[in-house]
Amino acid sequence: MKKYYTRACNFYYNELSLDKVKKGSSLPIGGNKLLSFDTIEIISRTSRRKISIKNLYKLPSNLKKKILIDVKNICKIKKIPKLKFNNLPILMGVLNITPDSFSDGGKFIKKVFAKKQIDKLINDGANIIDIGGESTRPGSKEIQYSEEWMRIKKIMGYLKKKNCFVSLDTRKSYVMKKASNFKLDLINDVSGLSYDGETINFLKKSKLPFVLHHMKGTTANMQKNPSYKNVLLDIYDYFEQKLDFIKKRGINHSHIILDPGIGFGKNLKHNITLINNVSIFHSLGLPVMLGVSRKRFIKDISGHNDSKERIGGTVSSCIFSILQGIQILRVHDVNEVSQGIKVFKKLNYN
Repeated sequence: MKKYYTRACNFYYNELSLDKVKKGSSLPIGGNKLLSFDTIEIISRTSRRKISIKNLYKLPSNLKKKILIDVKNICKIKKIPKLKFNNLPILMGVLNITPDSFSDGGKFIKKVFAKKQIDKLINDGANIIDIGGESTRPGSKEIQYSEEWMRIKKIMGYLKKKNCFVSLDTRKSYVMKKASNFKLDLINDVSGLSYDGETINFLKKSKLPFVLHHMKGTTANMQKNPSYKNVLLDIYDYFEQKLDFIKKRGINHSHIILDPGIGFGKNLKHNITLINNVSIFHSLGLPVMLGVSRKRFIKDISGHNDSKERIGGTVSSCIFSILQGIQILRVHDVNEVSQGIKVFKKLNYN
């Protein structure tokens, strides 16, 4: 039986969106009336077609049932404990306590610099601090869990004092368990919970929210000629299968964030396809996060090799993403992204 997927498209923003929703001519994404849509694209592995939301009930009965469930998931209010979804996007500020991360390796390995960066990220507008002690850039090698924990441990107490929302970027259950003795609000495992078999048990016991991330291969080989039958639909199917696996393992809460993993086992064409069609993941009914900050696809498009020179591409990609209803953006340059979004919102307030 042919499988169909539903992607929200033709978006409205701010006052125009409010007016459209009020009149019933568009539907809000994630319950946010400031961003709505009036068209869906029905996708299969052999076809794509767009229809107005006004014509949903004219669809054949079997297809209509499936599409209406998807639309309900797109419109459903999203919830993660301690996070507010009323003023989007939520900005996740990156704090790498590593010597070898692709954009800021070594800058914050010392405690004094890490503390200053935490203060800066918060002052610049970060809603979440995502702390990591192991680089997962393409080609990186894994480190021992004890070394990763020692890097992170020295700053966890300071994060607790700051009373901010703390995300832990790790693949290792040992590090998760150690960090949970301080303050932990979210687990961000780039392996999609696949690296460490004990992780799923920790998440079940702790009931912590987590990011379900897509990565093809490992950090060592993920960029060696990655291939897909259909990158968009393959990753959608991956999320469905993972969510089913998670539920069967006894995790019944829906405090899960989806991240399609830009740059993690994807080439330039894959990344562009995902970003252009990222609103498809709303039909899974969960918040969607995107990490486009300083990524290589910006270099491939703009020609800027130095990651620190990719801020313009980062801001542009972030604004493009929020226009498709992305709820969370993971960024290094919180001040610049926040500024760009504020100006964009003000210019579109009519």
